Amino acid sequence: MKQGITIVGLGPGNPNQLTLEAQQVLQKAIEVYLRTCHHPTVASLPPGPSLHSFDHLYEEKETFAEVYDEIARQIVELGRQPEGVVYAVPGHPLVGEASVQRILALARQQGIGVRVVEGLSFIEPVLTCLGLDALAGLQLVDATELAALHHPCLNPDLPALVGQLYDQPLASEVKLTLMNLYPDEHPVTVVRGAGMDQAQILTMPLYELDRQPNVDHLTSLYVPPLPQPSSLETFQDTIARLRAPGGCPWDREQTHRSLRPHLLEESYEALAALDADDTDALREELGDLLLQIVLQVQIAVEAGEFSLAQVIEEIDAKIKRRHPHVFGDVIVADVAEVLHNWEEIKRGEGKRSVLDGVSSALPALARAQAVQERAARVGFDWPDAAGVVAKIAEEAAELRQAQGGEEREEELGDLLFSVVNLARWLSVDAESALREACERFIRRFCGMEDLCRERGLDLSELSLANQDDLWEQVKARGPKS
Repeated sequence: MKQGITIVGLGPGNPNQLTLEAQQVLQKAIEVYLRTCHHPTVASLPPGPSLHSFDHLYEEKETFAEVYDEIARQIVELGRQPEGVVYAVPGHPLVGEASVQRILALARQQGIGVRVVEGLSFIEPVLTCLGLDALAGLQLVDATELAALHHPCLNPDLPALVGQLYDQPLASEVKLTLMNLYPDEHPVTVVRGAGMDQAQILTMPLYELDRQPNVDHLTSLYVPPLPQPSSLETFQDTIARLRAPGGCPWDREQTHRSLRPHLLEESYEALAALDADDTDALREELGDLLLQIVLQVQIAVEAGEFSLAQVIEEIDAKIKRRHPHVFGDVIVADVAEVLHNWEEIKRGEGKRSVLDGVSSALPALARAQAVQERAARVGFDWPDAAGVVAKIAEEAAELRQAQGGEEREEELGDLLFSVVNLARWLSVDAESALREACERFIRRFCGMEDLCRERGLDLSELSLANQDDLWEQVKARGPKS
């Protein structure tokens, strides 16, 4: 294998940080190809070699990927020359240099040797500026890759360093991604020109990140951890400690089945918070529900059944597989097409019926509505709501004519099922509607009892007409009554 390509790291920008090995290679070279000449070290390179830059490709190509592909193609082609080629990049060749990764892959395919001359990356001078230890959990991420995400791929309990934050528009996109995880006021630090004599360090709230005027190709961003433990990883470690020897006796005794009532209870309490439109309560109840989920997972981990990573891997793959119009190239016109495709994909996964997956553990109203929604996706439905209303009247008449307890139970079930169907047509959640009706009844009945106490009356001794009058008085107080 001929060694035809030498890739040199130019360091973070201070010419004094160019390594001795890099200086020797550059001094001996006849020609040097630079990914960009917009780097402070370039002006101080040893005299002698002819310098060529790929900066023009950034104007000619539409995407960075096209730029780096073309650089790799040309460098590998030049590497076939008897004298080989020297290619120089900012920092360390294997830190944030996409063109280098493409060169390595292409050269490997074509049997061309590559020598990497290491250089100081931007990371070490930033660590010096901020007094950080990289082994204390520091996470590294490229600004362009971070900006392309909707949620940052970061653990908020650990510090993070964002490299190559090269302009204000990119800083704005990075800010929006980070704000999906970090509060607007979370302090972040911009480091510009780390390792240079005029290095700049500025700390600000996250929301001000894209208001900084001097963001350029020498800029990095430091994001400290959140002040309180907030990551899923930390929470799972908390639960694992509860279950470990020396942990909580109650938690250590739990099994999948023993936790079933708690899982159900926390689900209903989260629903109650939703019904009450209480966001503070919802946050708390979702936390309680998450506790039940992670407890179940930890029990599975200890039994060698599955891990949290496998749970997330499976649901993430399922979501992406069932949304090809988002994660693939399928085009849909509306929600109806989305639901139709969803059922077709599920059938391809081996589902026998569109009704597979509707849990028998659901409350009856919720299960009835879920069954009807699934059937409607394949066209088994009334043409309009009027047909459903007529069906309700028909079922009510059949209930009136029913003889015996079993027949009445069956006809009442059919009537309830039809009422749930009407709820679906009205875009109303039947389970929530009945739950809210129960709450309204409780509030109003308690209001009647309060009125009776105020007036020295006994509710049980009042006539039906008087009770109805009290009911209307309570209703007249407003929607919260």
